[in-house]
Amino acid sequence: MSPRTGSAGALLALLLLSGTARAQTAAGPPGAPAEPPATAPARNSGASSAASHNGTDAPAQSQSDSAGKPDDQSKQTKKDERLPPAPNADTGSDLHQSNRMMWVVPNFAAVSPGVKFQPMSPRDKFWVATEDSFDYSSFVWTGVLAAQSYALDQYPELGTGRAAYGRYYWRGLLDGISNSYFSEAIVPVLTHEDPRYFTLGRGGFFRRMEYALTRTVITYSDSGKNTFNISEVGGDLASSALSTAYYPPEERGMVKISEGWGTEMESAALNNIAKEFWPDIRKHLFRRP
Repeated sequence: MSPRTGSAGALLALLLLSGTARAQTAAGPPGAPAEPPATAPARNSGASSAASHNGTDAPAQSQSDSAGKPDDQSKQTKKDERLPPAPNADTGSDLHQSNRMMWVVPNFAAVSPGVKFQPMSPRDKFWVATEDSFDYSSFVWTGVLAAQSYALDQYPELGTGRAAYGRYYWRGLLDGISNSYFSEAIVPVLTHEDPRYFTLGRGGFFRRMEYALTRTVITYSDSGKNTFNISEVGGDLASSALSTAYYPPEERGMVKISEGWGTEMESAALNNIAKEFWPDIRKHLFRRP
């Protein structure tokens, strides 16, 4: 448990205890007789009855009816909590993203909490995809994955030996490049969506976890409104479909495309979780501002 999570849990417990204590104090000690309800004076009862017959109690009835109706503002607040709008001003935060997680993993598409939303140009989107695709860590990570696939003989059709490892490597590298360009540049430009991850940075652990997971299927449009994340969902599907062009025939077909798409979506969800909590790890564990 991180210090931030522990502090939030302790604060929540204190609030619950204090709230319970206040409720008990207001109710009086156990076994104390309840005070009789106050009764209104009997004077002017005739006038009151006449007013009732004349319809002068209509405003009170109207207020009662309106109290029973759902509050639109409350509904909007709940919606904003689940689907927070894009920040329209710099609100500031003590949590900050960095260009890399653990000083190795690329994190160029993550936005710190409280930063004002600014739409990206098509050129910006392609530049983010280029940074993610050709960062030095991408080549290293592809080598690790290729070694794993080779050791497990994931695609026997690719053979064995150093040449076979090379076949695993360039296919894995192309997978990463196509996925980055489809989900961060090509599709976002066509659909006018923002491919970045906007860190929530507030609320409890499960609230932020839920937010991170939902951002795989929800994103901001270029106008700052929540919209279905065609960039991620459609981009991952396009990348998976393209891979059938350079993998062995045995690895093609709709089933293989679906499996590849599912893997990419799972990877995006885990990536979002890492991005959401990296500023906390950075601040509390590594003491970085």
